[in-house]
Amino acid sequence: MSKDLVKDLAIASGSKIVLIVFDGLGGLPRGVGERTELETAYRPNLDALAARSVCGLMDPISPGITPGSGPAHLALFGYDPLRYEIGRGILSALGVDFDLKPSDVAARANFAQIDARGNVIDRRAGRISTEKNRQLCELLSQIKVPGAEIFIRTEKEHRAAIVFRGQGLSGRLSDTDPQKLGVPPLTVQPLSEEARSTAEIVNRFVEQARQILAREERANMILLRGFDQYEALPSYAERYQLKAAAIANYPMYRGVARLLGMTVLPTGDTIQSEFETLAKYFQDYDFFFLHIKKTDSMGEDGNFEGKVKVIEEADRSIPILMDLQPDVVVVTGDHSTPAVLKAHSWHPNPVLLYSKYCRPDQVRAFSESDCLQGGLGRFPAINLMPLMMANALRLNKYGA
Repeated sequence: MSKDLVKDLAIASGSKIVLIVFDGLGGLPRGVGERTELETAYRPNLDALAARSVCGLMDPISPGITPGSGPAHLALFGYDPLRYEIGRGILSALGVDFDLKPSDVAARANFAQIDARGNVIDRRAGRISTEKNRQLCELLSQIKVPGAEIFIRTEKEHRAAIVFRGQGLSGRLSDTDPQKLGVPPLTVQPLSEEARSTAEIVNRFVEQARQILAREERANMILLRGFDQYEALPSYAERYQLKAAAIANYPMYRGVARLLGMTVLPTGDTIQSEFETLAKYFQDYDFFFLHIKKTDSMGEDGNFEGKVKVIEEADRSIPILMDLQPDVVVVTGDHSTPAVLKAHSWHPNPVLLYSKYCRPDQVRAFSESDCLQGGLGRFPAINLMPLMMANALRLNKYGA
């Protein structure tokens, strides 16, 4: 179903939709005959919900394509990620409440560790504390490069947002993050002729940052990726006739929510506090996006048991959600992050959709292997939003 058709058919109503996104939910078994992280977790509440739902598997972009978190979330929200290509830097900057201007160029930054030969040995600098991040951003704020004003803001742990502001800048730049270990950071390359001067500015910034950070034991380098310039997207209210809210404690996901016009609600750092925030504001909004980050972090760190514990922690809060009696509930992930790979992967995510009108299938447990047998089959994530809208009775009939 095209986005224009959904927009044309969308109607307002009093129904409530809740979308729970476990970041990096999908996993893999550690060996032959073993189970994934989700299959290993004790998840009685998710299983009980799956038994009342219709289930399936969902490809974030398309089969075989490994997505970044930005395009994966855009697809979940019904925005074609191949049409709306939003750089990670824009989402990071919006996530820390930076007031972006149309000509600004933003990038996501990782504080990282390089060895004596200049090769990357830890792309996340051991996940330094957010307070240490703030100290490093303060150090880097002294950098001056002719041709641009530079802003650097702490995001969380090892991540930061960097914004370049000036005349004639371009976001058509390659990354400095090589996305692997044992090799040096890359030099920014212009991806168009008009980006050449911007690439020079960024490379000068990176070189000065390297010199300043050289005295640091762990976070002695900075890696940049996801360069882009800000462009507004059609809002949730415009497209879906929904008053939407986001509950997320990680800045990047607050950023993608703001990009789409969602209200970002204040919440605590724990999963339970996020569900309590949902209960607190439940009467005030039509649509809620609740994001659970640490399934992805644990997967990227190769921490199988840690990812299992995050899933179990979230499962214990599901009764808070169901006591609110929402009209539609969806539980899924934005992409897979198997601990055995320590990275995002192309594997489809399990998804359950609960509503009064969902035609429950025979699935009785929420896992990758069980959802493979579900009534939704396997489908692209961009189709999820129309399904949620239909089950909430928020779409008119098409045609006579």
